[in-house]
Amino acid sequence: MQKPPLICLIEDEIDLANLMADYLKASNFDVIVFNRGDEAHQWLQKNEPALVLLDLMLPGVDGLQICKDKRQHSAVPIIMMTAKVEEIDRLLGLELGADDYICKPFSAREVVARVKAVLRRSLSAPQNSSAASSPVVIDEQSMSLRIFDQTVELTSVEFQLFSLLHSQPGRIFSRQYILDNIYQDYRVVGDRTVDGHIKKLRKKLNEVNGQVELIRSVYGSGYKYEAP
Repeated sequence: MQKPPLICLIEDEIDLANLMADYLKASNFDVIVFNRGDEAHQWLQKNEPALVLLDLMLPGVDGLQICKDKRQHSAVPIIMMTAKVEEIDRLLGLELGADDYICKPFSAREVVARVKAVLRRSLSAPQNSSAASSPVVIDEQSMSLRIFDQTVELTSVEFQLFSLLHSQPGRIFSRQYILDNIYQDYRVVGDRTVDGHIKKLRKKLNEVNGQVELIRSVYGSGYKYEAP
């Protein structure tokens, strides 16, 4: 019998942590719970769960530091949890490697749904980089993009923008992060510039295959690439 996926739940609100753990176990997950960041940090240095549910504000070591340290040696999916909506831009701007985030208050059912969605993306990600097996092929040297065996003509900025989003499917990139990493002098451009290039990029992608939405907007946060 296959062993259930192990979820590492790090949440300092004990009642909330216990409730979430009960729901996860009811959905056939194994769960290990930590109420302190320092204890979780030590455990994660030696263990590899299927996914980490990580609160932002923790005693001992905060969630941002745990996420940053874990990302240095692991690609384990991480879902950040925060009660401060204004922290979202900071989370995304720092780009510490979280795969998703969820704002408090939330329902335990929603958490389980997010966990399943992130694990599906993680398990369905290609295990090799063979271009022939992928519907989306990027050639960095020639700056060319092929989708479902059709070439998409992109400008330099559009190619860099698509490559950035494509590098981590499902991850939300804030406009500020895109400005800092795509534009040589982001001081002369702004959010509208990013939105404009996204609009043109989407149009070109839709002309090749309008049935698959590769780039999605996340209201108030930024953009993400969804693998076909």
